[in-house]
Amino acid sequence: MPGHRIFGISFASIYPLYVEKVERKGRGRDELDEVLTWLTGYDEAGLRATIDDGRDLETFFAQAPELNPHTSLITGVICGVRVEDIEDPLMQKIRYMDKLVDELARGKKMASILRGGDPARA
Repeated sequence: MPGHRIFGISFASIYPLYVEKVERKGRGRDELDEVLTWLTGYDEAGLRATIDDGRDLETFFAQAPELNPHTSLITGVICGVRVEDIEDPLMQKIRYMDKLVDELARGKKMASILRGGDPARA
């Protein structure tokens, strides 16, 4: 059974949209990258490599060094669906990413976005 069409979208095509969204709300690319590295385990060079090689979201998550063990703490609604109730593991990871970017754009404190990850940023 073929996957959802979003799985084939390149990370490079959505990254600039994320940057635009967070910058429009007064947040920075560095904060976006911090959120993405927290979620996926990619370092900054790894994120740049995923953009440069144009890998799709399925490959982006399949090759992610290590999904953060605290992703289960990401809850709430994105696109009208509760992220904790999404059954497809890849779709859930994509929606986790969307949820974190939304929280960043809404001005949430970094410690809250990272589920208590870096209290110095609170």
